[in-house]
Amino acid sequence: MKKYVIYVIILAIGLLLGSLIFNNENKKYMHNHNAITTSKQFWTCSMHPQIMQSEPGDCPICGMDLIPAEVGADGLAVDQFKLTKNAMALANILTSIVGNGETENNSIKLSGKISANEEENAIQVSYFSGRIEQLNINFTGEKVRKGQLLATIYSPELFAAQQELLTASSLKGSQPALYKAVRNKLKLWKLSENQINQIETSKIVKQNFPIYATISGTVSEKLVELGQSIKQGQPLFKIANLNTVWANFDVYENQISLFKKGQKISVISNAYPNKKIEAKISFIDPVLNTQTRTTTLRAVLKNEKDMFKPGMFIEGTVENIISNKKQILNIPSSAILWTGKKSVVYLKPNPSEPIFEMKEIKLGNSLGKNYEVLAGLKLGDEIVTNGAFTVDAAAQLQGKKSMMNKTGSQTMTGHQEHFGIKAPNNKMDSHLKMKKRIKVSPKFQNQLKIVFNDYINLKDVLITDDSDNVINSAKKLLANLNLMDMKLLPRDNSEKWIKLKKEIISSTNSIIKTRNLNEQKKHFKHLSSQLIIMIQVFGINQKIYSQFCPMADDNSGAFWLSIKENVVNPYFGGTMLTCGSVKEIIE
Repeated sequence: MKKYVIYVIILAIGLLLGSLIFNNENKKYMHNHNAITTSKQFWTCSMHPQIMQSEPGDCPICGMDLIPAEVGADGLAVDQFKLTKNAMALANILTSIVGNGETENNSIKLSGKISANEEENAIQVSYFSGRIEQLNINFTGEKVRKGQLLATIYSPELFAAQQELLTASSLKGSQPALYKAVRNKLKLWKLSENQINQIETSKIVKQNFPIYATISGTVSEKLVELGQSIKQGQPLFKIANLNTVWANFDVYENQISLFKKGQKISVISNAYPNKKIEAKISFIDPVLNTQTRTTTLRAVLKNEKDMFKPGMFIEGTVENIISNKKQILNIPSSAILWTGKKSVVYLKPNPSEPIFEMKEIKLGNSLGKNYEVLAGLKLGDEIVTNGAFTVDAAAQLQGKKSMMNKTGSQTMTGHQEHFGIKAPNNKMDSHLKMKKRIKVSPKFQNQLKIVFNDYINLKDVLITDDSDNVINSAKKLLANLNLMDMKLLPRDNSEKWIKLKKEIISSTNSIIKTRNLNEQKKHFKHLSSQLIIMIQVFGINQKIYSQFCPMADDNSGAFWLSIKENVVNPYFGGTMLTCGSVKEIIE
């Protein structure tokens, strides 16, 4: 009996141990299963967030390594979103603290030309009429010194006046007033006392009289030829004294308030890029050029060893530019994203967490590589200063408010919905949203198509990095734009056309005025954004592709138009030609 009891006890213990073991294994299995189901990860590109793949690899657009896509973060405000530290490191996202603009070493670079100092210019004239018998200056650019013989002139009037002098000289005892009057007459014709005395002493009437230079300098223009008959007071030569020259710079309308007389300016020329000349601003033109919307700023330069020549291109730098406002904030231009007239930055509200939100700001003047902030930020705010467009792309990816999507909604892919991002309201990106098409005459559309073809040619030339051809192409576009007949438009839409045309003219003129390729491409970016709207509104009866590269303009991103679907990026010259994608097809 005891034997059976022992068996029963052993069996019970075995069943109890088995239950514990199998229950633990089942829990372990269930835990691993959950781990498997929650470990599903998708991968994206930090520069092209529209790329979404189920496994790591390379971005099919730019070739960068894909990074884990951010699933989302709980406890964030409606407009806030979070990035992983790994994503921030890969995209090189940097932030800075907003500081007081008065402590910054701001500078502005200006483009200009050398011209002759008009205060030192002179016109050499003839003081009596006659015929040029001898010409000692034969070409423009020849240097002359004060008192140098320039020409010899035969003058019948002067011949007769010499005879009068000899007659009056014989009567000076009885008629001193007549004698004095004749001498003064010769002096009015710029004959010196020595010349008059020599005629009187020798009693010989001269047929030809010399013309001497009244100023030292360089002949900038020769106005007469040998054997030519001239009148009294007629200009013979223009002489420029190039010991000093003017450095004339163009200043944009919104920058005028930043400059004043007496400010220091450093000047370098294309001919001598390593030689810097220090000067002071001596003049600011009070009249604005209505064509270019610029005014002229001037400095007087000492022209040692004839280093500066009129017509030479120069660059001026004005350091320590401070706004006339008592308290300003300024931020680097790399932090700013532009959307039409509005500007936004990305704020990092919590210094210890990679959480961001979009902030709309109001900008003031451009201060070199910085911009004044008039509203929207305060001292001590932390903002994204490098990789702002990447952060904006992440905001779009997560359905948050962004530069091009002020409502915080966007079209989501199935992959994005998988990550738990709420479905959108099916609104298109505001930049890509088709503007309301206006019905216009085919003749007007054909004129606009000519301008568009000039734009395509300008885009293609930009790829070659030939700044001179870029300027020529821009001039052609500007000329054809000005030939367009606004009378063909409906009267109630003319104002919209004028605004768009004004922006395009401004951008095109800016391209024409510089030979710096980077500056030309920045102005081309603005030209493209305005032309996109123009073609959306008025149409040219042709299929056009609106394309976009997020890495252009120092990762600020840029659009352009193309007649072909395949991407040929105009912002990187011969490199990265295929970086970008089609954002919209304009029918």
